[in-house]
Amino acid sequence: MSQDFQSPVLQELSWRGFIYQITHDELDDALNQGSLTLYCGFDPTARSLHVGNLVSVMGLAHFFRHGHKPLALVGGATGLIGDPSGKDQERELLSRDKLDENVAAIRDQLGLLLRRAATHHGEADPADVDDRLKVVNNADWLSTWSYIDFLRDVGKNFRVNHMLQKESVRARLEEREQGISYTEFSYMLIQAFDFLHLRQTEGCRLQVGGSDQWGNITAGTDLIKRKTGESAFGLSFPLITNAEGKKFGKSEKGAVFLDAELTSPYEFYQYWVNQQDDDCGALLRTFTFLPREEIEALEATITAGENRGEVQRKLAYELTSFIHGADEADKVLRASRMLFGEPIDGMTDRDLAQIFAEVPSTEIPRDRLTSGELGLIDALVEAGLQSSKGNARRLVQQGGAYINNHQEDAIDRVLSESDLASETMLVLRSGKKKYHLLRFTS
Repeated sequence: MSQDFQSPVLQELSWRGFIYQITHDELDDALNQGSLTLYCGFDPTARSLHVGNLVSVMGLAHFFRHGHKPLALVGGATGLIGDPSGKDQERELLSRDKLDENVAAIRDQLGLLLRRAATHHGEADPADVDDRLKVVNNADWLSTWSYIDFLRDVGKNFRVNHMLQKESVRARLEEREQGISYTEFSYMLIQAFDFLHLRQTEGCRLQVGGSDQWGNITAGTDLIKRKTGESAFGLSFPLITNAEGKKFGKSEKGAVFLDAELTSPYEFYQYWVNQQDDDCGALLRTFTFLPREEIEALEATITAGENRGEVQRKLAYELTSFIHGADEADKVLRASRMLFGEPIDGMTDRDLAQIFAEVPSTEIPRDRLTSGELGLIDALVEAGLQSSKGNARRLVQQGGAYINNHQEDAIDRVLSESDLASETMLVLRSGKKKYHLLRFTS
């Protein structure tokens, strides 16, 4: 299939590395003729999307930014079953209450991200944004169907031998002990009907998704052709891996979520800061809206061996700004500098706990702070930053003691509530890099 695309959106997706498979060459012409409606589905297995979902979110965003109409579908119905694609064992079924909670949260999250994408590094009319962005839930049309109706109207259009050839099914059948349940086997029929329904109600002509969704996507294009005689299109995005061939989206603590309550903005920022040089070029193209010239300049810095972490910091800032907002990204950037001596103040307990997660901490009764009986010398010793009061006095006199990164040189300095950097915490430092977190408890 030719990669010499004429439509601006496929040109952009191509150089950014988003295109893995396309069902029809004619998609390029269709996209070049005017605004086209497309959709991508998201599985509500948790109450937040994670980094693994970002490729699809960014894909929809690029279509929007080129004048097309994206639909984000949350699987309120299909989430009750579970998609076997890319899974080596059957998912644990969610309760309806838990699923409804997840659907509501992801629906809001998708709406926020797509609207933010519309204006990130670009201008957009808010009225136009709302007119061309839509989040839908397939429970709205699937929950009213009977099983008999579904078999008559959808099931009769599929042949089992063809379904068995789909990668998502074949891979599971090769696992003799696990196999695949009839429930999951039927998943592609339901997703195919979603595409047909959106074709008929929203004028949707294109479905996009990860490469593991290819079987489900083509099931939809086939169903539309059989039921309506019209052609519909499919496009899949590649699986994003690092230079070692491992999937992105996992940290030592597990999945990297887009919800600040599950993965803090600081943790999110640090995840991207810690990426290897060899991965940064692909990550900048895939996960940011930076223009080609700027990305190529950043890649040239790496190729020349001149990168000292600025490329990773740019990647991390761009992503944190997009997912959590520019104000939060600025706050995280400042927080990361605190480990290198920037004054610490105006933070929350949660912020400080994340920033200094690897730093030792000590709990001290808060009444010692309010009563004025806790001196800096005592605090340095109790925190283990100095072995004796004599050593602590010498440290202070030599200018090596810091409260919240402010140098303290008075040996009679007494700590008070005004020294708190957050609701209950302050940070002591001995020398250049030895930190300790004091937590004042009631």
